[in-house]
Amino acid sequence: MSALDNVLGRLGNVKQEGDGHKASCPCPDHGQGHGDRNPSLSVGADSEGNVLLKCFAGCPTELVVDAIGLEMGDLFENRNGSRGGGAYTSPKQRSTGQPATLANYAAYVKLSESFLKGLGLREYRHLGEPAVSMPYLDGSGEEVLLTRSRVSLTGSPKVKTRKGDKHRLYGLWKLEEARKTGYAWAVEGESDSQTLWYHEEPAVGIPGANGWKAEWATDLDGVGKIYVVVEDEAGEALWRKMAASPEIRERLYRVELESAKDVSELHKQDRGGFRERLRKAREAARAWLDIAETEQEERSREAWASCQELAESEDILAEFVADLERCRMVGERTNAKLLYLAMVSRLLDRIVSVAVKGPSSGGKSYLVKLVSSFFPESASVKLTAFSEKTLFYTEEALARRHIILSEASGLGDFQEYVIRTLLSEGFLEYEFVEKTSEGLRPRRIRKDGPTGFITTTTRDKLHAENETRYLSLTVTDTREQTRRVFRALAEEQVVEPDRGRWLTLQTWLESAERRVTIPYAGALAEKMGDVAVRLRRDFSVVLSLVRAHALLHQATRKKDAEGRVVASLTDYARVRDLVSGLISEGVEATVPATVRETVDAVGKLIRDSDEEWTTNKAVAEELDVDKAAASRRVRTAINRGYLKNLEESKGRPARLVIGEEMPEDREILPAPVDLEGSGCTVDRELTEIEHPPPPSIQAGVTRFRGGGAFTSRENTSTDQPSDEREEFIL
Repeated sequence: MSALDNVLGRLGNVKQEGDGHKASCPCPDHGQGHGDRNPSLSVGADSEGNVLLKCFAGCPTELVVDAIGLEMGDLFENRNGSRGGGAYTSPKQRSTGQPATLANYAAYVKLSESFLKGLGLREYRHLGEPAVSMPYLDGSGEEVLLTRSRVSLTGSPKVKTRKGDKHRLYGLWKLEEARKTGYAWAVEGESDSQTLWYHEEPAVGIPGANGWKAEWATDLDGVGKIYVVVEDEAGEALWRKMAASPEIRERLYRVELESAKDVSELHKQDRGGFRERLRKAREAARAWLDIAETEQEERSREAWASCQELAESEDILAEFVADLERCRMVGERTNAKLLYLAMVSRLLDRIVSVAVKGPSSGGKSYLVKLVSSFFPESASVKLTAFSEKTLFYTEEALARRHIILSEASGLGDFQEYVIRTLLSEGFLEYEFVEKTSEGLRPRRIRKDGPTGFITTTTRDKLHAENETRYLSLTVTDTREQTRRVFRALAEEQVVEPDRGRWLTLQTWLESAERRVTIPYAGALAEKMGDVAVRLRRDFSVVLSLVRAHALLHQATRKKDAEGRVVASLTDYARVRDLVSGLISEGVEATVPATVRETVDAVGKLIRDSDEEWTTNKAVAEELDVDKAAASRRVRTAINRGYLKNLEESKGRPARLVIGEEMPEDREILPAPVDLEGSGCTVDRELTEIEHPPPPSIQAGVTRFRGGGAFTSRENTSTDQPSDEREEFIL
């Protein structure tokens, strides 16, 4: 029976009138107690079949409904329908025309008015129409943070937020109870929260399926388990957004109610059995850890099938450079390899950051853009600029990603400080005062890392304190390099490489073993040069690059008894070839070849001329480079003290003379041969190299992690696993 037929069958003197009906109003007080002798009750239905009632004598709709033995909920068509054995309310349901009074709202959600009033709900007039205000209290339950109003029972919009109020979680004052019980329900909207509180279940409401904000995660600190009710597609969006918050996702449990759209629907279906059905739903909930692990394992198996040949290569970086040169990248092999390893290091606890330096049009940005195109988008956050507070407020996750900034020269002091803090501390925490409806209140937000940073610049040096946190790469600025670029641009037959295998390689690495042990780390620490304090940071960079190289080649590396990838001397040898000069130059134990060449050119020009000084123009001609490249080289030599500029007036040509004597080159990193036989063997039993099963293996029969297949442990516990990753502390 339809809702309309149900109502018409209980009324008297029903007559057809156009598309609707007229009937006598059943209210006992109608007509001053004499009844409705001239039918004045209009009865109709909207396009969804929901009943519309209007007494032209002014009788309230709730009294009309009560007089015929029904409830307000009986006016809704889908209340009498079924969905798997239970009632289901369409998300597209429109307003029944019933005013949003507190009584109507209570009838609609099937909760008592007294209970709702106890939560602070009250009725008022909004733009001349009835509405119900719902206060959001703080954790103490004393102060109102914001107010939302129910302005319609089923129409759109249903809820409005008071102007000037900022959304927060609904039920902050209830969370202390959740901390005691060890769990809380996370539901969409106020009515579901109220329903759960009515049944004495700890709950918190999110204002809208897309309303979750990562900064609210700290509000849920201390709550052991968070059960998220996933309703429909909108509920999926809520689940994804909450799962993207690293602070809480390991405590999330996905709940799908059987035969009910949400907890309010469940309450309307079976008030007496509500708690029991809810308990069963909670027991059947799937932990985010289990869901993510299952999905990740299948992605890993599929990725391995696609990237196996590449992963088993003896020199993946050589293959990378070969593919890179098919993209018209020439003359930057070392820089490209280091940049690639730096981006792989995002999977480690110590991430390598990079500053790519060189003259304008030197190819810095193109190099970074090209290398990053061999990684999935999730590996980095790309920005052309950002404000001082962007990194605090961004909804992008920063953990295990690189921030790629197009040009570092636009950063202000505070932005430099934020970057420096994020790199050194591994997180950002910012407390500020915000204006609420109840006045000024303190607020703290946190963004977790670890995070790496990649930027480009035309400057020789960046901020002094930040410079030591970056691995500085300088692009080639010679005329020979310019000629190579010309030839590459002129090449018409360009065949782009298959980036698919590189992307799947990263997918596989993300789910593979991330722990790396370096058996010769102690010997390296003893034999590495110690000429400067900065080398303390440089040493950790070298270790991270060695770990990244071993991680990248783990398909051809053995593992120790703990399952960690064992870095070989080959890993160190290849990293040393890439960074030895950079490390030595960074502490000025070695003079860069371009600087030595420039200083020698200045000395020769002075010796061959009648003047006691020379100019940038003469240096450019002597070195056969353009003036901009020569000026940059000269500036670097001046900053290091090897040249001096006698000209003190701005805007006049430099008068260059020789400064301090250049030191003899000194090797900072020991040769691989020096590490052999000195702690370079692993005193633990090594396992043979193993590979994951193919995608055809049934998920759950075997479990893959870190390049090897092993039998899944029979463990249904949802407790968080202990973090066994090694920690390196300077």
